[in-house]
Amino acid sequence: MTDELELLKKDWQKKTADLPTLSYEEIHKMIWKKSSSIVKWILIISILEFTLPQLLIFAPPMGDAMQVYEQIGVSKYLFTLSIFIYAVALYFIFQFYTRFKEISVLDNSKNLMKKIIKTRKTVKHYVIFSLSMIMVSVIIMLIGVYLNENITDAFPELKEGLDKISPDKLRVTLMLVIGITGICLTLFMGGVYYLLYGLLLKKLKGNYKELKQLAF
Repeated sequence: MTDELELLKKDWQKKTADLPTLSYEEIHKMIWKKSSSIVKWILIISILEFTLPQLLIFAPPMGDAMQVYEQIGVSKYLFTLSIFIYAVALYFIFQFYTRFKEISVLDNSKNLMKKIIKTRKTVKHYVIFSLSMIMVSVIIMLIGVYLNENITDAFPELKEGLDKISPDKLRVTLMLVIGITGICLTLFMGGVYYLLYGLLLKKLKGNYKELKQLAF
């Protein structure tokens, strides 16, 4: 048994010796290329995330949603918020582009580590902002429903059914529906962002750890 183990050890040592060894520069270049590719995908995803919802505006459900916003009196506030969100989203896309251009330049390990940290912070701030804006939109709608004195008149197409419900009960029901929908939407988008950005950030973190081992 001992002789068999010794033979296996010698065989493994031979195989290990035959494997190509990578230099510091080669390993660093591989990590740099992987990091650059990850940041490029972050930029692409952010651009798609910004442009695709614009196409959905022309879909019938979005038209119905805009009509509901007008009926509860929050369309102007949500429109103003949308302009703010688009402006900030464009700013973040520009930041992702800047991070991509920075990380596309081959640099030493310490500088590359700093760029990875900056990229991860930018992505985290973007995700926090996006999820926060969903909740702000929900809060605006809740306030609109709460302050609407003629809540039953806001839905004329449902007038017959609403005659049997008191305005206060209707108001509470709408606020509950909007609140629960807002929470579910925020959680859903949080999951989507984790799949889109979280997994990429994990890979960047792995690259950072590898660079740290090379640098120190």
